[in-house]
Amino acid sequence: MAPATAAAVKEQPATRFAKDHLKAFVERIERLEEEKKALADDIKDVYAEAKGNGFDVKALRTVVRLRKQDVQERKEQEAILEVYLQALGMLE
Repeated sequence: MAPATAAAVKEQPATRFAKDHLKAFVERIERLEEEKKALADDIKDVYAEAKGNGFDVKALRTVVRLRKQDVQERKEQEAILEVYLQALGMLE
């Protein structure tokens, strides 16, 4: 056996483990990406259904975004927005 071949044989178990480990990570990521796309498609369908029932999709997206925020954070942003709108003469 040539010295290079002997070295390759010694590294093979570790290399095999690393390759298998890497492959497992890649496959998990790919599965999660597929699930993420499926969920995004489901969300899109729900918005389309809501639109078909007369709801404003842009307003729904805003409501969903606001519900994710902390109450105090949302109140601070609303107060700043009100100040800006007042300064621009957009509020009566």
